[in-house]
Amino acid sequence: MDWKLEVVVVPVSDVDRSKKFYSEQCGFNVDVDHRPNEQFRVVQLTPPGSACSVTIGVGLSKSEPGSLKGLQLVVSDVAAARAELVARGVDVSPVSHFDDGVMAEGHGGPWNSFIFFDDPDGNSWAVQEKPETV
Repeated sequence: MDWKLEVVVVPVSDVDRSKKFYSEQCGFNVDVDHRPNEQFRVVQLTPPGSACSVTIGVGLSKSEPGSLKGLQLVVSDVAAARAELVARGVDVSPVSHFDDGVMAEGHGGPWNSFIFFDDPDGNSWAVQEKPETV
């Protein structure tokens, strides 16, 4: 039996602001924006190429906006991903890697190059470079 992670709920304070951030600045696809009433709204967004989506909205979670830390994406070229995010206006860290447990600037070896950014509420994301062949 396959167990596939489908959706992660990201707690936000302003759905429209977050929808704009994730779609326009991060380049996520808007799959759903459904609001049947004032107490419930679901916006599902999917990073390009991902099988897992994020969901923001109203009435989805009791978690505090900005409390989700450690979300992680993988890309084949972290420098290109950083350049794309910077061009879209995202405040993103320089490319960094772990060196003896300490974060140092610059590319590392396989699986050891990262960039980091936060959404408008402070939910934290890491983007890791995945080697072309594993």
